[in-house]
Amino acid sequence: MDNTQKNNVQSITHLDLLLNKIASKSAVVGVVGLGYVGLPLAVEKAKVGFRVLGFDRNAFRVGQVNRGENYIKDVKNDELKDLAEKKQLTATTDFSRLNEVDVVVICVPTPLTITRDPDISYIENVTSEIAIYMRPGQLVTLESTTYPGTTSEVILPKLEATGLKVGKDFFLAFSPERVDPGNQRYTTKNTSKVVGGITPACLEVAKTFYEQTILNIVPVSSTEVAEMTKVFENTYRAINIALVNELMLLCDRMGIDVWEVVDAAGTKPFGIQTFYPGPGVGGHCIPIDPFYLTWKAREYDFHTRFIELAGEINIQASYHVVEKVNRELAKVKKSLNGARILVLGVAYKNDIDDCRESPALKVIDLLLKQNAEVSYHDSYVPEIKPHEPYTYSMQSVQLTDELIEQADCVLITTNHSHVDYERVVKHAQAVVDTRNACKKLSPELKQKVTKI
Repeated sequence: MDNTQKNNVQSITHLDLLLNKIASKSAVVGVVGLGYVGLPLAVEKAKVGFRVLGFDRNAFRVGQVNRGENYIKDVKNDELKDLAEKKQLTATTDFSRLNEVDVVVICVPTPLTITRDPDISYIENVTSEIAIYMRPGQLVTLESTTYPGTTSEVILPKLEATGLKVGKDFFLAFSPERVDPGNQRYTTKNTSKVVGGITPACLEVAKTFYEQTILNIVPVSSTEVAEMTKVFENTYRAINIALVNELMLLCDRMGIDVWEVVDAAGTKPFGIQTFYPGPGVGGHCIPIDPFYLTWKAREYDFHTRFIELAGEINIQASYHVVEKVNRELAKVKKSLNGARILVLGVAYKNDIDDCRESPALKVIDLLLKQNAEVSYHDSYVPEIKPHEPYTYSMQSVQLTDELIEQADCVLITTNHSHVDYERVVKHAQAVVDTRNACKKLSPELKQKVTKI
């Protein structure tokens, strides 16, 4: 048998063996990064019978997983505890154990630098670790949102430098996460999963893997298509939010209620999808992903003017909120300098504890720079710690009648459903509502509320 025949036999062996392991649930699944994406995914895989080993640099978080202590709202407490007790799901800080797993799922952060350039250092570092301990017969799949080309241009060369051949000795794919924290209707299981592989064999293995826990798999022709799909989804949302935020700015000039306009337009059964204005955009995707695309586009001498403009408008929305507060204070001959501002909600959206890229953080920073005395209440976020680009820190305060009354202005930046907005408005001197949280109040109380 010549070398070509030997390689063909070996490639078939690796592919078939891994497919059989996945189909029989005997494959060991490794999830790198146990945050908002990684832990729910790890739980879903363990629930259907896979033995899952989670990897994270955070030793405290690893200990929580091993004790069955939940820290992600979208994960059910009893499910995590049960899986941990059965050792179906365990976690470690020891990356040498990557050689124990058959499937490696990368779920690490992909933030922006201070200059809004992509920071894929987490992906690069994890890939280097995988390469050290890699063995034949493994699937590596990236779920972290990134620019088109990351899988083939960054991950693939590092893994093939081991001497192993993609599509034969190991399998590489990209399948973007589509987690929507707090969404009770669409979860990891029932949200369609886009999958792209480096080779047809890679796609086959990845598709088979995700089919074990997700109802609908959408295979695409390449990892680049899958990567572009993810950034397009969130760029689409960012642009439409920017459109309604710009409409908000115009309506403010014209004295028109933008919320009434949007709700009325939303009654049309075709041709429109409803997006609402707000103090900016937040979360781990919408404020970040479009900049991954604009950065990559420059490599092709292409400038994404529409996308960049949307980013500018969404940032401008935060400045508009501060200006609205300033106007309310001016009505009673006060200024932001020394004014007591009570901010309600710092999570990036209602009823979750995630404040990543939250526009409320930007608004607070702007208020502090105007020398306002800022306090906040958010039962989901007990503390704000300093993190780039913000240097301030503060703790959530108890929402008492006295606190509300003492504030010169109450600023609603997140519309958590458990907050009694009627009580807030009754006791407040002035209210600026950026989320239309007070829309169900009586006409008399609404007169005290200024909407953006």
